[in-house]
Amino acid sequence: NKLKGKLAIVTGCTVGGIGAQTAGVLAGRARLRVVIAGRSANRLTECAEEIRSKYPEAQVFPLVLDLASLESVRAFVGSFERAFPAAGEANDLALLVNNAGIMAPPYSLTSDGYESQMGTNHLGPFLLTNLLLGRLKAAAGRGVEGVRVVTVASNAHAIPPPYS
Repeated sequence: NKLKGKLAIVTGCTVGGIGAQTAGVLAGRARLRVVIAGRSANRLTECAEEIRSKYPEAQVFPLVLDLASLESVRAFVGSFERAFPAAGEANDLALLVNNAGIMAPPYSLTSDGYESQMGTNHLGPFLLTNLLLGRLKAAAGRGVEGVRVVTVASNAHAIPPPYS
């Protein structure tokens, strides 16, 4: 496994969700050190506990991130940088999985004034990716194979409306 011991970040981690399943496989089977990100510290703790119950040797680190807030995105990256400083190979960031998203919420605005679905699903992940791009490129530059950004999407746009 080329990425064993490297760092990964997975957003949108809640028990039973795609993010938690992804993080569990990455930490448990692929042996990456995985930062799980989500809006609720309590839910992240539950998610980390569930992953560790399935994979006792999994290295999972919860960090709060609200993609609907660009300030929260910047704070998350700051917390990540402090917890995992970019000092050589030990903390190479090899994988970012932009999984978090919302679908068809009631109309509301983010704290930054953007429509909530646009802010959460597009602007927040765009900023997160851009703020972490230097770390990803540095790992690739040191020869880490398989460095990538994965953005999870939905095909819900193809579901026909419920009216005739």
